[in-house]
Amino acid sequence: MTPISTKTLLSALGWRYAVKRFDPAQRVSDELWSALEASLVLTPSSMGLQPWRFIVVTDSPMKAQLALAAYGQAQVVDCSHFVVMAVRRDLGDDHVDGHIARMSEVRGITVESLAKFRAMAMGNLDRARTERRLDEWQAQQVYIALGALMTSAALLGVDTCPMEGFNPAEVDEILGLTGTDFGSVVCCAAGYRSADDKYAATPKVRFPPEELFTHL
Repeated sequence: MTPISTKTLLSALGWRYAVKRFDPAQRVSDELWSALEASLVLTPSSMGLQPWRFIVVTDSPMKAQLALAAYGQAQVVDCSHFVVMAVRRDLGDDHVDGHIARMSEVRGITVESLAKFRAMAMGNLDRARTERRLDEWQAQQVYIALGALMTSAALLGVDTCPMEGFNPAEVDEILGLTGTDFGSVVCCAAGYRSADDKYAATPKVRFPPEELFTHL
């Protein structure tokens, strides 16, 4: 692998911002979108459990319904692809066993050889469940995926806007998640910024590095 330059990385991160107005006439190409979906597949997660589901919405009528559940935010309708990130609630044995079966398949090893890993994973989940923080822990995982998607998009010149301003129960109902093991947590609109989005030229406000880092 040939690493990108530091200049390329920082330029892409400086270019990106939370888009307020997308150009509805511009669509992300199939090739670029496939790469962005691949970036989500490759996103790391705790113990590799991937406790999530990504619902990609491009259908205009459905985006219009979702916009109502997102308090009328125009990004939902005007973006090219709208991604709803949902997490698996009350993660348990079946999910862990599915992950182990996949590990066995991909790595060419036996399920039995992963017994210690299974015990460790189930122990961690059971402890989180006992402490009543399992669902919160899984919800936190999906933000890793959100960051991966936004960074990958910036490197490919695709704009994004992370969105927490929506009614999860309404979004779940629209997407058919109600009554399933999954619930929506956060969304991300992707596409291309409108030429009249004034926020594109607004300087980023960040604390200086010396206030953010401690070197030991």
